Amino acid sequence: MAKDLIIALDFPGRDQTLAFLDLFRDEKPYVKIGMELFYAEGPDIVRAVRDRGHRIFLDLKLHDIPNTVSGAVRSLRGLGVDMMNLHAGGGLAMMRAAAEALRDAPGSAPRLIAVTILTSLDQQALREEIWVDRPLEQTVLHYAQNARLAGLDGVVCSPLEAGRVHEQVGADFLTVTPGVRFAQGAAGDQQRVTTPAMARELGADYIVVGRPITKAEDPVYAYRRCMHEFTHQ
Repeated sequence: MAKDLIIALDFPGRDQTLAFLDLFRDEKPYVKIGMELFYAEGPDIVRAVRDRGHRIFLDLKLHDIPNTVSGAVRSLRGLGVDMMNLHAGGGLAMMRAAAEALRDAPGSAPRLIAVTILTSLDQQALREEIWVDRPLEQTVLHYAQNARLAGLDGVVCSPLEAGRVHEQVGADFLTVTPGVRFAQGAAGDQQRVTTPAMARELGADYIVVGRPITKAEDPVYAYRRCMHEFTHQ
């Protein structure tokens, strides 16, 4: 499976987003539009970025009762994104309802993936704050197996769990992995972190990188460096 890098467009508005994308004259990076930007600008920012030729991962982490998530997926499908996600913690019925909403609509569907355990969480937080007593990796694998059973295409997990997900759930099951930083880079609010090269070695299919690129002195150079480290042996 070809590996790719997704840039997280974590900007507060349209102007900053499009100015950032203007820097990329020779590439059309795969990008992620998350809550901050989508809630500020609405569906129009997705259309504007898509019309520039970028593939889009719409990262809204849907999590509600099955009927509500099914309706949300139907609404969002019309934006023409390449990938969207929901929380695996919403359960099998919710994930199945979302997958069925995509299958029932005409035309090609975006890939649908499930967030397992946020990369900002570690074992201590999982146990003491969320009251999940199972080991973190075991929980990620269980959520991934549920996602596959529900008919989803993959999961969001840390690179540290990507290899085990492929072993346990399938080599064709996508692993989309945030929590990637350059060596010696600041981890920020992430807990389960690797470098791009480590993510490649661990089996990640996609890495999602935000601040190490968007806040870099030269974002295009940072993107190319990150892409090279992730995709080249």
